[in-house]
Amino acid sequence: MTTGPDARRTAVVTGASSGIGAATARLLAAQGFRVVCAARRADRVAALAADIDGVAVPCDVTDDGQVAALAEAAGPVVSVLVNNAGGALGLEPVAEADVDLWQRMFDTNVLGTLKVTKALLPALVAAGGPGIIVNVGSIAGLLAYEGGGGYTVAKHGVHVMTETLRLELFDQPVRVTEIAPGMVHTDEFALTRFGGDRQKADTVYAGVPGPLVADDVAEAIVWMATRPAHVNVDLLVLKPRAQAAPHKVHRTS
Repeated sequence: MTTGPDARRTAVVTGASSGIGAATARLLAAQGFRVVCAARRADRVAALAADIDGVAVPCDVTDDGQVAALAEAAGPVVSVLVNNAGGALGLEPVAEADVDLWQRMFDTNVLGTLKVTKALLPALVAAGGPGIIVNVGSIAGLLAYEGGGGYTVAKHGVHVMTETLRLELFDQPVRVTEIAPGMVHTDEFALTRFGGDRQKADTVYAGVPGPLVADDVAEAIVWMATRPAHVNVDLLVLKPRAQAAPHKVHRTS
């Protein structure tokens, strides 16, 4: 347990500048955690941390030095790590793949998750039981769909890394879990995927009655993270009712 002036349990959330990450940071703070908010956009994480009495750490999860600084800011005992940094880029078929975009997706989603997990694992084990890793995957990590090659490869990597880590840490006092959301309507996910093209981004959600929103996923993450120490939610798949699969979505128009 954390001691000193701030006795709150520590949670670390990457990709906390917007969307699922920001919503998760807010809900964890509401549950009484000291939340370390990490993201590349320093101004956004600073504003979020100020709002929730947390700690802002500008951090690109692909940068070794910045990840080391994140671990230092988190401290020697961490109860919750939410590996949320990631995202999708492009929607080209494999035959027309932009290799640079595939590399960026792999670096952020897979290697970024790996680097942050390695850096914080000693602090999670030091929590002595309540420690938990929640990797934010995707249904794209469980199923394939046309045009999603680079993203599905990256999220499949997150899924298998999570399973492997759970096997390797079976005798350690830390839980390893994954949440795999389906369609989530956030301010930036689709916009980033299509390079800032608002029209293309809007078509992703057009006519879909009730896609998930960031708070839906954040509430599930916080529920997973606050189960009793002996409970491990290996994998939680969360989709809107309108979505049967990545490629099969009900639209009213």
